[in-house]
Amino acid sequence: MSVLVTGAAGFIGSHLVDRLLERGEAVVGLDSFDSFYPRRIKEANLAHAREFSRFTLVEGDIRDRSLVAKLPDTINSVAHLAARAGVRPSIRDPTLCADVNLVGTSILLDFAVARGIRPFVFASSSSVYGNNPKTPFSETDSVDHPVSPYAATKRGGELLCHAASHLHGLTCLALRFFTVYGPRQRPDLAIRKFSGLLLANGEVPRFGDGSTARDYTFIDDILEGVLAGLEWTRRSDPGFEVVNLGEARPIRLAEMIRVLGEAFGRSPRVRELPMEPGDVERTFADLERARALLDYRPSTDFPEGIRKFAEWYLAEGAHQDEVLGTA
Repeated sequence: MSVLVTGAAGFIGSHLVDRLLERGEAVVGLDSFDSFYPRRIKEANLAHAREFSRFTLVEGDIRDRSLVAKLPDTINSVAHLAARAGVRPSIRDPTLCADVNLVGTSILLDFAVARGIRPFVFASSSSVYGNNPKTPFSETDSVDHPVSPYAATKRGGELLCHAASHLHGLTCLALRFFTVYGPRQRPDLAIRKFSGLLLANGEVPRFGDGSTARDYTFIDDILEGVLAGLEWTRRSDPGFEVVNLGEARPIRLAEMIRVLGEAFGRSPRVRELPMEPGDVERTFADLERARALLDYRPSTDFPEGIRKFAEWYLAEGAHQDEVLGTA
C-alpha cells in the first residue's frame, strides 16, 4: 500500500516523500510542476526520490478530476500538501488561488471518499489566524478574519475537511504550518530570496520597521509533525482535528536578516519599504495540542536552522538561483 503526497515536488512535499521512502513506505507523488517557479528546481527536489522503486510520480493537476480518479489503487492514505501558495500571489490572483486550493481540495476529498481512504492530512497555514492580538495562537482562537485570499482558502480547506469527516467518516487532520524554512525552500520565500541578494551584494528589502515577527519552523521539525500526524490519522477513529506546527519562538524580521547575514559572512544592506497588504504583525504557535496529540517537540533553534540552510544554499540553492559568485 502507498501514501499519496500531493505537491510532491515542492519544498515540504519532496522532503516528506524522501522521509516516507527512507522508512520503507511506498509513495505516489502528484505534482503539476506549476510555472510558479522553475521546473528544474522541482526536478532537483525529486532526485533522491527517483532512486527508489517504491516511488511513483504522477504529473498532473489536483483539479483534474479524471486524472485523480485514475491514481493507483494501492493508495491507503493521503498527505495533501499541494496548493497555490503565498499571500502576495493570492492578492494578485485570488480566483486562481481559490480554484486550486478549494476546488482541488474538494476533488481530493471526493477521491478519498470514493476509494474508502480514511486517513487524510491537510496542510493548512498559520495565516488563518490573521492579525490575532492574542499570543501564542491557539487552535481554539477565532479564525474568522483572514487578511488575504490565501489565508481564506486555507481556512476554507479546513472546513471542507471537517465536512468530509462528518459526512463520510474520514479521519482528517489539518496541520497549521508556521513559516517553514530549510533546504529546498521556495525561491519566492524571504529567507531564500534574501540569501541570493546577500550573495549578489544586493539590497535586502525590509517591509516595515523590522519589528514584525514570525515563528520560523525548520523543515526537519515540520516533517516530524507531519509524520506523527499521518500516524495519528491511521490509528484514530473518524474525526477532525486542527493542530499547530511551529517552534513557539517568534523571530523579529530585523533579527532574521542579521542572523542570515552572519551565516553567509555578509553585512546586509537593508532597504526599508512600507508594509505590504496581507502581511501580519506576528505569528506565534501554541504547541500544547501538538504535544498532547502528536508528541510534537521541535528541537531546531533558529541560528542552527539558518546554518543548515546556508550550507545547503551554498552547495545547491545558489547554483539553482544563479547567484553564486556574482558578488
